[in-house]
Amino acid sequence: MPVEWLKGGLKLEGGRLWFDARRRAEVSFVSHAHTDHIARHVRAIGTRETLTLMQHRVGTVEEAVALDYGERFAFDELSLELFPAGHVLGAAQVRVTRPDGHRLVYTGDFSPGAFLTARRAETPACDTLVIESTFGHPKYRFPPREQTYDEVAEWCRRQLSRGVRPVVLAYSLGKSQESIQQLVSRGLAVTAHEAIFQVSALYGSLGVPIDARCFDGAFRDQEVGVFPPFAKYRPRDVGALTTAVLTGWALEPWGARRAGADVAFPVSDHADFPALIEFAKRTGAREVVTLFGFAEELAAGLRKEGVFARAVSERLQLDFFGAPITHGKPKPKRR
Repeated sequence: MPVEWLKGGLKLEGGRLWFDARRRAEVSFVSHAHTDHIARHVRAIGTRETLTLMQHRVGTVEEAVALDYGERFAFDELSLELFPAGHVLGAAQVRVTRPDGHRLVYTGDFSPGAFLTARRAETPACDTLVIESTFGHPKYRFPPREQTYDEVAEWCRRQLSRGVRPVVLAYSLGKSQESIQQLVSRGLAVTAHEAIFQVSALYGSLGVPIDARCFDGAFRDQEVGVFPPFAKYRPRDVGALTTAVLTGWALEPWGARRAGADVAFPVSDHADFPALIEFAKRTGAREVVTLFGFAEELAAGLRKEGVFARAVSERLQLDFFGAPITHGKPKPKRR
């Protein structure tokens, strides 16, 4: 049962199952609820957390199949099983097993290491691995997350001591909630933009409370702001302020400028190059397909490690037991 790359995303050829279809599909596995991975499908398969967050963004789907991590689900002649992916609340990898026992894992976006607001990623064994490669270039090597959040908190304290309001810029789903909890755990008070606060309230309803006040147009004494990284959401008429964006692109000289921020800190909810290489090797996969971002560079890095790897293409056909046949190239992922 081959896998093919189509205009709407990745799909099992000859079957009905899509992976993070970007357009309405009859049935799609949804790895997490970021907007570039969701659509209003007829039937969506994912964790309860992902499906709740997704429907908050796109509206109710006709059939939501909520699975727990480790729970097996029979679909057509296949067996599906979900594993934690780190990244954001509810994010999951899926392992698809054929009747003959061949196992394919699709990671979606993932990140190893500990989170305060998401389950730590696991490494499911498989024969074929389809892995995201957003930061799949050797130049992307992130410092420890705890160390970087220490630096962010110290930056916030310095600004407050100068009478300047620190505003941290982070995506409204996932990174903002994690950042709020990381800053609060370091003794800072946080107020969040309404869009972030609404998602944070959903986190709370799913058992992960987020300790931030909804921004009401004014800051309280010693508060840090957490806002989406888009200019239209910036606070207005609140006195002197300075902004810091949290992004993996902070490793680039243009990292802060890209978000219109004053500074950038390398906080990412994606795996960096060494983590991607290590993860792929630990799955035991006999073949690896890299997807999005620096797909070709990651595939080349894996081949240097003795792993059979190819970048996904616009019309990929990958036999679970054979070599990929590619035609054209996909567009890179922007997140």
